[in-house]
Amino acid sequence: MSSYLIQVRPAQVQDVEQMYQLMLPFMLDKTLITRDQDDIFEHLQEFIIAFKGDALVGVTALHVYDSNLAEVRSLVVSPKAQRMSIGHKLVKACEDMGKQLGVTRIFALTYIDKFFIEQGYTIVAKESLPQKVWTVCIHCPKFSHCDEIAMVKNI
Repeated sequence: MSSYLIQVRPAQVQDVEQMYQLMLPFMLDKTLITRDQDDIFEHLQEFIIAFKGDALVGVTALHVYDSNLAEVRSLVVSPKAQRMSIGHKLVKACEDMGKQLGVTRIFALTYIDKFFIEQGYTIVAKESLPQKVWTVCIHCPKFSHCDEIAMVKNI
């Protein structure tokens, strides 16, 4: 990839196809929960994206559960653009959005705890996040044997 600056911004309707294509390999390998383009459109206001030049290189979303809790989810960085701090920039953008909305805690379920620890998150029991566990996780095929790590940060 060329040496363009990374631009992070809210997603727009014209970005959905590229977002879906970036997320698709991660959905197919079960790293991300499967969602279709209609679901992305439905939650578009939650998504933040990163570009390097003309290339979409990262996607994430901030889902608010209540005044005290929001989740960083659907975090994906293109394999060609990893190790460029794009994931960090996307998480920071989620945290900034959460602060603007008045949320006090942000969490993520991840397989890469080191990434979130570097950004000030701490490991917690999934059971400490009942808003997620009993609204979303309960529908997941991996519910009874979830291998994701719950991470939380006060903002």
